[in-house]
Amino acid sequence: MSLWKEYLRPTTVQDAVLALASAPDPSCAIAGGTDLMLDLQQGHHPPVHTLVDLTNIPEMRILEVRGDELIIGAGLPHNQIVASPLVQQNAQALVEACGLIGGPQVRNMATLGGNVAHALPAADGTIGLMSLNAQAEIASPDGRRRVPLREIFVGPGKSSLDAKREILVSFAIPLRKEHQASAFCRIMRAQGIALPILNLAVWLERQNGLVTDAHVAVGPAGPVPFRASQTETCLLGKPINDQTISAAQETLLAEATFRTSPARATAEYRRQLVVVLLKNALNTAWERAA
Repeated sequence: MSLWKEYLRPTTVQDAVLALASAPDPSCAIAGGTDLMLDLQQGHHPPVHTLVDLTNIPEMRILEVRGDELIIGAGLPHNQIVASPLVQQNAQALVEACGLIGGPQVRNMATLGGNVAHALPAADGTIGLMSLNAQAEIASPDGRRRVPLREIFVGPGKSSLDAKREILVSFAIPLRKEHQASAFCRIMRAQGIALPILNLAVWLERQNGLVTDAHVAVGPAGPVPFRASQTETCLLGKPINDQTISAAQETLLAEATFRTSPARATAEYRRQLVVVLLKNALNTAWERAA
């Protein structure tokens, strides 16, 4: 049985959203396809009438500085993000996150936009972007809008994007300034393509030996990718030392929600791991910010 009837390859974002909106239902956008194709082949996704391929749209594969932001196209594969000096300089947490997704073959195809659009609460690229205060640009037939990344997620595997009318175009990350840095940590099973048991990313700013700003993102710590706002507040105005880390660990355990996954880990195991990841990420980002 054919998994689709029509396959379109637009060359502009506008053509892509119009193609999606005008195609007979059900239609679907595809970029890397590393999740979608498997779901279609294994019967986890119903057959579609029209696939709209986004890989031929140059705007969705950009990687450039605009003003005081780094712009990363949603259609850019993970391996190109990992190899980019621009991303290495400005978003080390994202480099580390994308470098752990799947295996080399997956990273050659899978896109950052697909990682985000899948809306899983522990998606590595998403957690990296959350810590960096990223914003997403979304296109529809009505025009474009930019939203904070965290506003996209509404539940496990569910986003606020209208799959029939909207496409993730790019992500905007503030350029790294002096004494700012980030780090990403992850625990997974021994297999190289395993999904994370737990991941965590930290971004912080260091001035005069104190934390002046901080972002902490954790997954899975709830139904959507989680920003630990109380933990962030706990870090402000303090040096990164054993006392500060201990207080931040207690705060994170109090505000995050961990669940037991039969295939991956118990809630209690994740609670024990998250304090280790937080300590490691804070120390790494603190040293980098110096």
